[in-house]
Amino acid sequence: MTTKPAAAAARATVHGYPRQGQSRELKKAIEGYWQGRVTADALRATAAGLRRANWEQLAAAGIHEVPTGDFSYYDHVLDTTVMVGAVPDRHRAAVAADALAGYFAMARGTQDVAPLEMTKWFDTNYHYLVPELGPDTVFTADPAKPVGELTEALALGLTARPVLVGPVTYLLLAKPAPGVPADFEPLTLLDRLLPVYAEILADLRAAGAEWVQLDEPALVQDRTQAELNALARAYRDLGALTDRPRLLVASYFDRLGDALPVLAKAPVEGLALDFTEAAATNLDALAAVGGLPGKRLVAGVVNGRNIWVNDLEKSLATLGTLLGLADRVDVAASCSLLHVPLDAAAERDIEPQILRWLAFARQKTREVVTLAKGLAHGTDAIAADLAANRADLTSRTMSPITHDPAVRARAAAVTDADTHRAQPYAERATAQRAHLALPLLPTTTIGSFPQTDELRTARADLRAGRIGTADYEERIRAEIRDVIAFQEKTGLDVLVHGEAERNDMVQYFAEQLTGYLATRHGWVQSYGTRYVRPPILAGDISRPEPMTVRWTTYAQSLTGRPVKGMLTGPVTMLAWSFVRDDQPLADTARQVALALRDEVDDLETAGTSVIQVDEPALRETLPLRAADRPAYLAWATEAFRLTTGGVRPDTQIHTHMCYAEFGDIVQAIDDLDADVISLEAARSHMQVARELAAHGYPREAGPGVYDIHSPRVPS
Repeated sequence: MTTKPAAAAARATVHGYPRQGQSRELKKAIEGYWQGRVTADALRATAAGLRRANWEQLAAAGIHEVPTGDFSYYDHVLDTTVMVGAVPDRHRAAVAADALAGYFAMARGTQDVAPLEMTKWFDTNYHYLVPELGPDTVFTADPAKPVGELTEALALGLTARPVLVGPVTYLLLAKPAPGVPADFEPLTLLDRLLPVYAEILADLRAAGAEWVQLDEPALVQDRTQAELNALARAYRDLGALTDRPRLLVASYFDRLGDALPVLAKAPVEGLALDFTEAAATNLDALAAVGGLPGKRLVAGVVNGRNIWVNDLEKSLATLGTLLGLADRVDVAASCSLLHVPLDAAAERDIEPQILRWLAFARQKTREVVTLAKGLAHGTDAIAADLAANRADLTSRTMSPITHDPAVRARAAAVTDADTHRAQPYAERATAQRAHLALPLLPTTTIGSFPQTDELRTARADLRAGRIGTADYEERIRAEIRDVIAFQEKTGLDVLVHGEAERNDMVQYFAEQLTGYLATRHGWVQSYGTRYVRPPILAGDISRPEPMTVRWTTYAQSLTGRPVKGMLTGPVTMLAWSFVRDDQPLADTARQVALALRDEVDDLETAGTSVIQVDEPALRETLPLRAADRPAYLAWATEAFRLTTGGVRPDTQIHTHMCYAEFGDIVQAIDDLDADVISLEAARSHMQVARELAAHGYPREAGPGVYDIHSPRVPS
């Protein structure tokens, strides 16, 4: 089929790009600054070099309009807090004395001052720092960062579009500041915030911005009529400004719903919408409101959150339909490419044919450019790209990696009895108290001890062949001995082996399960300088042999106190991986659960009496729309129970969750039927404990009171 060229040339753009650099240069520079080894000026120079490299790569790839302002030392929401002058009172002195040091104090805290709360960015594994606002908050404009970065890009001769967190989303993400009544609604500050945005927009226009993008992802969640009215007022007022650039309002991660007609009518010049699977109904909804006559539409047709190659023909069909719904249609990824690794070409250990199934940020950029070329000039102009893409998609569909009959037969045979413990909790609790003989208020840690420089060096030496397996394993045994001795001396009741042998709580298991692919350079920012390498869930999942039994059993042999077996749960294995998109998530979760069930059973057989199955991602994977949540929670809680449902009543099952809002999933936490749940409670001021109490949670709970992501020692 030959597609005719678009009437107006489509352009290619992206919402944002990975910040860290090819070798995580930003992480190294920031951590060096924290340790006093890197000066502030050197850190700024590294950051400027990374920004320039990103923009030049994007332009060289064919991106017509590069984003600015998406770069951050720690978090773009924290950057917005600085931009609008909403620095908490407890941090103002530090920020005034040294802006950079004060910025990091807000992110990490100091010995004397607590940091901002950290939580998940919608349903991703990226964490943002929660703004703290109150009725006395006074906003003041600080445009230095957005103006400065725009100026840098324009000096390179590039067409650049500043990207800012929109005012409505910023307020909807905020919480009442400490000491402010809990029922205070930050959105009531909108009329106070809008003049600050107006000032910043004017400054950006004066600096040369033709367009500014205002990100409003909070609009893809369920919103009240009052919130939609506030949205309409915000863009009515910003749209009415005379001294401003053209405005592009962007949403992503899901369908817009009731916010779409509000934005379609708003006096702004463009909308950026997500048209990937999660938000495919945006297309019909856009047609239903009459499209965007006279406006620019930036169509997110390349998935910015997963790593599979795009179906170019399918995306072109979507783009062709959209041509009749807006004055100008440009092509983009669905959201910032912050959520994917930088470059698949760096992966030398993945089989070349399989590598062709993958698209990281640089490959997605090329897909966006290819689609824009096809939309502008017709499919004949990209015929070779389309043929290669069809071949890659067919190769993946036909690969034996993606279809294991034995795994599928086992998953199909699961019964309801498999997903429930044989005894109710009250009976199990009695058996566990008798078996474990723990005190009334037992103490434990979540699991991992620090990965020391010595451990990292040993792992690197093993990979490089400088030491053998026997020497490496003796170093692991020595570390476990030290960790057990330390915990006994400290007086903890339930010990952990410290996980010295593990690289990451998902990657470690993925590397031992069939169906997963591991990357060597696939780093993605989780928060601040914390980067992870999410494995790729490419095919059907099974466990060839035990994964943790050996080291857990060794640790238990060193002490008479119980040592927890430590596993990552099935939902988190999915959420913190790049998951396959060719079957329902529920099917994949069941396969992972069955593999983990085998591990749980083997741990119990080896004498492990306490087994922790971590599910920190249960809340973050919660669908953004309430209507989609019951189905998700049903399969997610079932997967956990399938993992743990086969153990004896006197084996105590723990789970752990952290850095999320748990109030709306307390019933699901109950439905997991774990014997003990440990939750992060330090940055959230023990809110989760109050929520569990209000629910009447009937099992044991361990509030985590020590914030491990801050250098601050609590009293």
